[in-house]
Amino acid sequence: MNSVDAYIAAIETPSRRQAMEALVEAIRHNLPVGFKEVIGYGMPAWVVPFSAYPNGYHANPKLPLPFLNLASQKRHIGLYHMGIYADPELLAWFQAEYPKHVSTKLNMGKSCIRFTNDKRVPVDLIGELCTKMDPQAWIERYEAARS
Repeated sequence: MNSVDAYIAAIETPSRRQAMEALVEAIRHNLPVGFKEVIGYGMPAWVVPFSAYPNGYHANPKLPLPFLNLASQKRHIGLYHMGIYADPELLAWFQAEYPKHVSTKLNMGKSCIRFTNDKRVPVDLIGELCTKMDPQAWIERYEAARS
């Protein structure tokens, strides 16, 4: 895949494709200016471009600093949000807000939020989550975690 739109178009299940389209639109509409949409690790990704953070990602400095990835997995949609992983206050906010939007139990790891039901994806909540951290705040949080 060479674009996010091509990735979405290749999803065979209509309900999964619709959920992914809604999530991508919510991310595009709400993510602060400065993040760049790319295909990273074979999935839609939003990164801090080298122009804003020339050091790149510590695990592979040839890659831009990742922030958000979205994947259509075999059994779920995975939203990988590095801000939730790095910011305990943002994580607490998300965990408190989630039950207000969806009646299903929150299924998540350190940075991965898993949606197993394509029809119960809290798109509005993900849109609001996207507004909570801009590229500079992410860079500062990332650098603080590395030191």
